[in-house]
Amino acid sequence: MASNIAALICAATYARERKDESTARFIEEYADFLESHLEAWTVTTEGTLVPDIKRHYIRINPVDIDNPQPNEDPNQGMLAIANRPPGSQWQFPAKEIVDAGFLELVRYGIRKPSDRLIVDSLKVVDAILKVDTPLGSCWHRYNHDGYGQREDGGPFLSYGKGRAWPLLTGERGHYELAAGHDVQPFIQAMEAFASDTGMLPEQIWDKPDRPDSHLYCGRPTGSAMPLAWAHAEYIKLLRSVHDGKVFDWIPEVANRYSENQKPTQFLEVWKFNRQIRTIKQGYTLRIQALAPFCLHWSNDNWQTIHNVDSTATSIDIEFVDITISPHHPSTVDFTFFWTDSQNWENSNYQVAFVD
Repeated sequence: MASNIAALICAATYARERKDESTARFIEEYADFLESHLEAWTVTTEGTLVPDIKRHYIRINPVDIDNPQPNEDPNQGMLAIANRPPGSQWQFPAKEIVDAGFLELVRYGIRKPSDRLIVDSLKVVDAILKVDTPLGSCWHRYNHDGYGQREDGGPFLSYGKGRAWPLLTGERGHYELAAGHDVQPFIQAMEAFASDTGMLPEQIWDKPDRPDSHLYCGRPTGSAMPLAWAHAEYIKLLRSVHDGKVFDWIPEVANRYSENQKPTQFLEVWKFNRQIRTIKQGYTLRIQALAPFCLHWSNDNWQTIHNVDSTATSIDIEFVDITISPHHPSTVDFTFFWTDSQNWENSNYQVAFVD
């Protein structure tokens, strides 16, 4: 979501440079829609991993992308994790699986490093995923990861145990830079994790030394080496320190979200692959489709009918906005008349405005 929000704001900037103000505004509003749902979609309110921290980011909300009416509650989904040892648990409550992917929100400028939810989520990540080696701190990808050297030091062969990733030390270094903290320990740790020839591994051994298997705490495992991703993160971290700011930070994104604290857009989006059933009072309902249409709708059980032609954008998305008074409880019924084919959709849809 962080990369999508950032990319949309960049795309809107390009559209505005080309004098396409209406499309720029539409793209920005979709980015705002995503940004305003970050917490609702990716933050548990029932955290159990660290005492007293109930709200924190989770790794993945495992909604079914083929279900047009998915349960988007991050407290309820079950997450399947691959590469688990035979006979071991492979499904876990999504609210109990964490990673540090939310740091992308800080890198791009969507959230401040001091944001309470970011800080609390880092406490959970450090408690569950951090490993302190003799060469420096490193982090696992996520808890219960099965991709890595086995417990006995044997190689990963379809299953194992996730080990610490040096590139995650680099990502954490970028966060610490954004927060105004000392970054040198993270640079030095990444360098220490490298092989004698300067190659950064995908993973390092994060347990006591096993000389019989040539595994030493903080040193490369039998994982991929060099990992280009890790080297790129290291180079970006050096550049970020040189510049005194995070290399991935995007001024236009930060200006819209973390810098000026822009009020949340009260927008909810209905589309064929996300057919919401309810919307909060006072919100605007935006109905989107990939072809021109006339929206045939009513908010009084078809006693009064409205017909509204969709608004086009230069990115081939058509939309109609419906706004209902926040003091007027309502259910909206609607269907589509497809302008190009001159056909009706032959299905009615309904969205209820709720408190």
